[in-house]
Amino acid sequence: MSDSVLIAEAGRTTGSAESRRIRREDRIPAVVYGKGMEPISISVNRRDLRVALSGTAGMNTILDLTVDGTAYPSIVKDMQRHPVRRTVAHVDFIQIDLSEEITVSVPVRLEGEAKQVAMNNGLVDQQMMEIQIRTTPRSIPDELVIDISDMTVNTVITVADVPLPNGVVAVSAEDQTVVTAVTLRVATDEPVAGDSEGEEGAAEASEESSDGGSDDSGDSDSD
Repeated sequence: MSDSVLIAEAGRTTGSAESRRIRREDRIPAVVYGKGMEPISISVNRRDLRVALSGTAGMNTILDLTVDGTAYPSIVKDMQRHPVRRTVAHVDFIQIDLSEEITVSVPVRLEGEAKQVAMNNGLVDQQMMEIQIRTTPRSIPDELVIDISDMTVNTVITVADVPLPNGVVAVSAEDQTVVTAVTLRVATDEPVAGDSEGEEGAAEASEESSDGGSDDSGDSDSD
């Protein structure tokens, strides 16, 4: 688990107009709250936040969020983005107790090559990109790794099958599917049994219909 220092400015006035002004200054409106403290309205530098969360722990980085000289051990609880530009519009920081367990989402990464799946014209389908876990802040893993080398087309890997570090417990339902395999359909040009006979029968019927038409036409002309 990585740690970073992030300096915040206090004294932010709440409201849409003030938030827009702060964003124009390339800062992000935010709030920090937690057990035993009153919420504090703050703002953080956009670039500083990006740098602080750029390590391997990403959103689960423990931040020494410093407000007016006081450091609050925190993590990002929620990050709101602009619906179109997708830029960060607001951040919720939650103060944490480093000795108490918390619940966070950890990304899942697949490693290895599922050769048996590929040989049977299949693809590996990762259905969960993150798994919720519970542990103490400094025990939060940067990622959960699943080796797919032994997968077959019948393999289903659930949350219960994912290896977890000591002291880490899965919160996501154990029977949720994390990884499975899907078999692709193969297009074929080979005729289906019975198709050739059907085509021949259709051709004969067409010829008979054509012959009958000629006779009717001849009778009509003779009249």
